[in-house]
Amino acid sequence: MTSGVCGGSRKCLSASIYRSLTINVSKEMVCFSDFPIPADYPNYMHHSRLLQYFRLYAEHFKLLQHIRFQTSVQSVRQRPDFSHSGQWEVVTENREGVKETHVFDSVIVCSGHYSYPHLPLKDFPGIKSFEGKYFHSWDYKGPEDLHGKRVVVIGIGNSGGDIAVESSRVAEQVYLSTRRGAWVTRVLSDNGLPLDINYNTRFVHILFQLLPTAWLNWLGEKKLNAMYDHTMYALKPKHRLFSQIPVFNDELPNKIITGGVILKSNVQQIRGSSVVFEDGSVVDKVDVIVFATGYNYDFPVLPPSVMHKSGHRVSLFKQLFPPTLEHPTLAVVGFIHALGAIMPQAEMQSRWVTRVFKGLIKLPSKQAMMRAVESDTKVMEKSYNISKLVPLQVDFVSYMDDLSGQIGARPSLTWLFFTDYPLFKRILWGPMTAYQYRITGPGKWSGARQAIFTQFDRVVQPFKTRKVEENQGGSVAGSILKISLTAMVGGGAAYYLYLHPPSYLTSLLGKITHHST
Repeated sequence: MTSGVCGGSRKCLSASIYRSLTINVSKEMVCFSDFPIPADYPNYMHHSRLLQYFRLYAEHFKLLQHIRFQTSVQSVRQRPDFSHSGQWEVVTENREGVKETHVFDSVIVCSGHYSYPHLPLKDFPGIKSFEGKYFHSWDYKGPEDLHGKRVVVIGIGNSGGDIAVESSRVAEQVYLSTRRGAWVTRVLSDNGLPLDINYNTRFVHILFQLLPTAWLNWLGEKKLNAMYDHTMYALKPKHRLFSQIPVFNDELPNKIITGGVILKSNVQQIRGSSVVFEDGSVVDKVDVIVFATGYNYDFPVLPPSVMHKSGHRVSLFKQLFPPTLEHPTLAVVGFIHALGAIMPQAEMQSRWVTRVFKGLIKLPSKQAMMRAVESDTKVMEKSYNISKLVPLQVDFVSYMDDLSGQIGARPSLTWLFFTDYPLFKRILWGPMTAYQYRITGPGKWSGARQAIFTQFDRVVQPFKTRKVEENQGGSVAGSILKISLTAMVGGGAAYYLYLHPPSYLTSLLGKITHHST
């Protein structure tokens, strides 16, 4: 057998989602590089739609026949002759309890980092005396059991924010406790476009390479505070905006201002049905505590000698390969965290890994890889707010460009500027969709250019449910000013207006052209 995929084990829990969950990365940014998500799908999809897309993808590329479902991986071990063969022995167990042993030339571990709920009960004195119910957000499926309850949610990540908002619709009162605070932003941006379509662009990435980080933090925080003052809303965190991924939640500020959710400091102790916070305040008659306290990570199916740590993070070359193995026949895919979708990143990782497995790309020496890991760790710890629970941060654009450059699939802006200027403009100003990594190199897709030219059409398509006359009013001067400001801070929005100018802008440009002639 040539290769295998390790997706988890019964020694750990599987990932878990709640019924109302929708993705916070828009569809054009989340899809794979050679298979656009259907145009009529909403930009921010319910998880059931995302599953539909995965099924469509698997059927299109005829993958289902190669997948063995409802089978868990019990262990992955090097064969006795590993130093010679580089092969692995994998033990699996199906739903009937039948175990099988397989031999693979290579293995990819794709178990992710949301399988081990972090429930730090020792950090909450008195929790054993709590008279109500408590559980980790992993166990949360919906608010049905929270009707009329007094609820404390501990943790203000994306899950904590979602659970606080949803439970506040039925609960008597929800308190959201946070140790550090958070920058909270919307998933909608200028002109109602998805936030990542506007700001996850090469143009913005270049600005981040050229401009001082302190100034960018100031500008971003100023923009967020213009929507709702984070100090006044008790949200202001201890870290700067771009040192940690923000919380994406359009509804949380509304729930705060209407009193459905009350922000509290970190929990100091629990006394029966009362929760005492570090600022000395007390909430009595608490019925439910939800621990949205993140996840640990582990690889129990692998030999302990395979995985080592560098700081808080796992020691992996390019976030993929354990550098101490004699043969590069095992890789960890999807074990990263970035301000961008995991799907295109995992796909790019897989494209690079399989070429290493085939021998088309040779990894550096063990010593060189170890030095690279230590260097990456230092850069990561300097650039981001790294903790033992979030040790995996990478820069989306830089990481995608790095791996695609390794396999020869990175688009050359210089070459495109001279040979295909219309495509150059869309890659520079438009969103960082994965299609651009199929323009050239191995795995080149003939439909990539067309996918890039039509990506905004797919963004707009779900809105076309009712014919509406275009707005002819408004101040032309004000509109031009807004477009100019958008161009400075949001390449995607500026380029969208360039591609889809409103009627008043088209009219204005016509007048300018007429007068200039």
